[in-house]
Amino acid sequence: MKRKILSVILATTMFATMLVGCGSSNATTEEAAAPKTEETAPAAEEAAPAEEAAPVEEAAEEVAEVAGCEGVDGLNIGICIYKFDDNFMTLYREELKSYLEAGGATVTVMDGKNDQAEQTNQIQNFITEGVDILIVNLVQSSAAQQITDQCAKAEIPVVFINREPADEEKDRWASEGIMATYVGADARQSGTYQGEIVNALPDKGDINGDGTVAYVMVVGDPENVDAQYRTEFSVKAVEDSGMKVQKLDEQRGDWDQAKGQEIVANALTAYGDEIEVVFCNNDAMALGAKQAIEAAGRTVGTDIYLLGVDALTEVLENVISGAITGTVFNDHIGQSHAAAEAAAAFAAGETLDTLIGVDYIKVTKDNAQEILDIIK
Repeated sequence: MKRKILSVILATTMFATMLVGCGSSNATTEEAAAPKTEETAPAAEEAAPAEEAAPVEEAAEEVAEVAGCEGVDGLNIGICIYKFDDNFMTLYREELKSYLEAGGATVTVMDGKNDQAEQTNQIQNFITEGVDILIVNLVQSSAAQQITDQCAKAEIPVVFINREPADEEKDRWASEGIMATYVGADARQSGTYQGEIVNALPDKGDINGDGTVAYVMVVGDPENVDAQYRTEFSVKAVEDSGMKVQKLDEQRGDWDQAKGQEIVANALTAYGDEIEVVFCNNDAMALGAKQAIEAAGRTVGTDIYLLGVDALTEVLENVISGAITGTVFNDHIGQSHAAAEAAAAFAAGETLDTLIGVDYIKVTKDNAQEILDIIK
């Protein structure tokens, strides 16, 4: 994995107070099912500006391979993942574990099984064991205060990843001097990028030329702030371009490919050729939507458009072939390395910002192969 390439492409990982190392790692052999995908979390109060990233070919010249994360040698690190059977978090946790272990850390990763009570018990066990650092991908963002307080009482720093605690909670960490931070991407930016991909199409998503973009929205989990922001900002970006929009259908797909297929199949039956754009909050659901679109005899890029988020390998291949209009790269490498580096900084006694952000990258046919080359 080429962390240095990604750093230059994105120019985004914001560590004003963090000076620990970065590098690359090999995939782990940790087994995990992977039929589903969950999304990354948002960050600041306003959507991140949709600036173009540096050319990938320029970044390739900046490659510098390093064995693993510096500053973690000898640390005992506990990692809690909201559930293992999630495509994106599988990539994330494997890269995180490899990067930490390559730096000399002892790492234990637990599957929360999408059950907050189960995850809270795992965290309590880690605290009893006396781990040096905890890295937590919450099942429920609302559990952040309880978990932070438990870690603070035990004087164990905690790095939250992927699902962002509330702003009020992050403010509390700063005001009370709690050793906690959140590493993640701004879901508002990913939604904005989806809308901007539509805006850049020759017809701006208005296939029938009536001045309105008629769309179907496949939502990951309406209680998850990532899904909320992706849903809101994808449509907002289209509206901001001057186009009118019409929501034909919006259904909850729980980040799941099979549910994405079912939702879009039902929408195509109900609305037929009226549907011009299908927005999916993640790539797994976009893959399901693609299956439904093909089964209905529609052709992406000709009479319908399809968007996802994550830049999974299969989706990138479909973007290259034109079977999916575009996606947004959710940088699991940059985020996992940033999380590891935050853990190392806490272990060194540094004070960190409560938010460490990593940008997304807009992905279309023009750059999909370059992103695919990086993540393979």
